[in-house]
Amino acid sequence: MHLAYPAVLAALLFCTGLYGVLARRNAILVLMSVELMLNAVNLNLVAFDVWLRDTLHAGQALTLFTIAIAAAEIGIGLAIVLMVYRNRGTSDVDRLRDTAEGHEPASTTPNTQSEAAA
Repeated sequence: MHLAYPAVLAALLFCTGLYGVLARRNAILVLMSVELMLNAVNLNLVAFDVWLRDTLHAGQALTLFTIAIAAAEIGIGLAIVLMVYRNRGTSDVDRLRDTAEGHEPASTTPNTQSEAAA
């Protein structure tokens, strides 16, 4: 098999994942798109390992490390998304910008100014 076939497939997977990261607003879909991009990298690593006929199989070893890192990333990412969803009620990335400093909601106690003056 020629190297062009897996390289083109990996480029298509990576572009699809990049589109998903840039265009989607749901945090879970963004994480899935990042996983697509990592799988494209894994495909390239294995394809170049076979093409170069590496005796140490470094591409396959790096692919295993990438899979392990991706599993840890998706586990931590999903835990963060679930906690944000439980606290905020949404996983929309645009609405999560309200958590930045200086954008905290106003206090609900009516006597905030009178307590500060006392």
